[in-house]
Amino acid sequence: MQQSTQPLTIPAHFGGLLDSCSHKTAVIYLGEEFSYRRLNRLSNSFAQGLRQRGVTSGSRVIIYLPNSIQWIISWLGVLKAGAIAVPITPIYTPSDVEYIADDTGARAIVCTDRNYGYVSQVIEKTSLEEVIVSNLADMLPLYKKFFGWAFDLVPKGKAAKGDRTTNLKQMVSEPTDDIQPVEVGENDICEIIYTGGTTRHPKGVPITHRLLLEQAHEQISMSASNFELSENVIMGSAPLFHILGQTCSLGTILLHGGALIQQPRVNLDAMMDAITRHRAKTIIGVPTLYRMILEHDRLDQYDLSSLEYCFCGGDVLPEDVGRRWQKRFGKPIYIGYGASETVGGVSMTPTDEAPPQGAMGRVLESKKVMVVDPVTLDELAPEESGELLVHSDPMVEEYWNKPQETKDSFVEIKGKRFYRTGDVVRKDENEWLFFVDRTVDTIKHKGYRVSASEIECVLQDHAAVVGCCVVGVPDEKVGERVKAFVVLKKDIKGITGYDLIKYCRNRLSSYKVPQYIEFRDMLPKSKVGKLLRREVRAEEKSRLD
Repeated sequence: MQQSTQPLTIPAHFGGLLDSCSHKTAVIYLGEEFSYRRLNRLSNSFAQGLRQRGVTSGSRVIIYLPNSIQWIISWLGVLKAGAIAVPITPIYTPSDVEYIADDTGARAIVCTDRNYGYVSQVIEKTSLEEVIVSNLADMLPLYKKFFGWAFDLVPKGKAAKGDRTTNLKQMVSEPTDDIQPVEVGENDICEIIYTGGTTRHPKGVPITHRLLLEQAHEQISMSASNFELSENVIMGSAPLFHILGQTCSLGTILLHGGALIQQPRVNLDAMMDAITRHRAKTIIGVPTLYRMILEHDRLDQYDLSSLEYCFCGGDVLPEDVGRRWQKRFGKPIYIGYGASETVGGVSMTPTDEAPPQGAMGRVLESKKVMVVDPVTLDELAPEESGELLVHSDPMVEEYWNKPQETKDSFVEIKGKRFYRTGDVVRKDENEWLFFVDRTVDTIKHKGYRVSASEIECVLQDHAAVVGCCVVGVPDEKVGERVKAFVVLKKDIKGITGYDLIKYCRNRLSSYKVPQYIEFRDMLPKSKVGKLLRREVRAEEKSRLD
């Protein structure tokens, strides 16, 4: 990490790059290049606009945007204003937005005109006082806007005008270098990332400036033997509201003076064209992305030879995909494992060493891990399978406003605080980790962590449902698909799987909606009435085998 006499904070480190990187490209968004100097001026103006609208140190600001230059301007601006960023997925429903606004007490929200309608449904019910709206083409030159509008390529929505609503472009229309970021400490919270898991609602993970910078530096430096980090150009397909996108993509413009390519959604042709045009050296993605690229009909039309570091996180990479990628491009896919609670990587694959077959990386230097019996928490011998516990110094030590979930997920062992991942792994004598199984309550779909309990709660709210069980069904393309086993009330007739899926679509984000519904007369339960989800998963696995 570049040395600085200033505190280990994100505004200080980003500002420290300006002397050497002022005219270098920081972000490439839909073909438009934004220099470090321009990005600094835009984010300064955004910070000033927030202050003028009453956002003060410690205020929470929700960023409800897809990957874009607007996302980066907003996120940096929030931190420069001394506030706390709350990045969330742009496909959240109104109920999700309302819950997170209430949970954080957020004062402002940044959204696109496309999801402004969702915000308007909940603003009167929450602490939100300011809405900042942007169209995805706002920061592009006029000819690109015209092209996008003429061919209907730019999604458009409507936003009301009023005292509480501001256009993002207007906020940054008078950029200046004179604004000084509000002073913050390295152990102050810079953002709250929301993660799924075993509870009905997502849990907020508070991350400090120091923690994010140190972890991003360690993880993005894994490619340092391949090229100079200051010359890195990253195709950042991982979403920036996700810890993978932040530590392994965003980190390049916070710490090392590289460039980041951003697109608002995954479009394989646009992505591969950008890699070809800008000679990207790195691509970050989940297993599904690599499979989609390999199976794309027009793959041969693009030159991806500039890629030197291909990293996969978010889920287990099928060995078949790894072999096919190596054969097609002559380069491996480097695998890593991590979580929001560990601020990204726990284990990653070094670039100068061939990993053992099936490994998901070697434990990083910043992490101490234990593989334990999930009941007794006794440490197991190497090669034995058990629950993975992770410690670092510093580390996330609690969830935001969730004392019971904190108590369930964080434990003290031998004077150190560990995060319980819930994942079953084994560790060899050389600190390589091997994935065995995941917690029965969590489903991994397209890199998202989906709470089975959340979907079950929604289904059980349906008047016709008396009981249900949700599990992940293994799928080569997306990791796992969501399947629900449902028991209907005896006097109910005429309810179909389609009816229940439609019901879920109105209450859940799209990636959480079950793909399959199977009706049953009863579900397996323990003697004390606890749902035996593991037995249902085992039945489904046997059926697939």
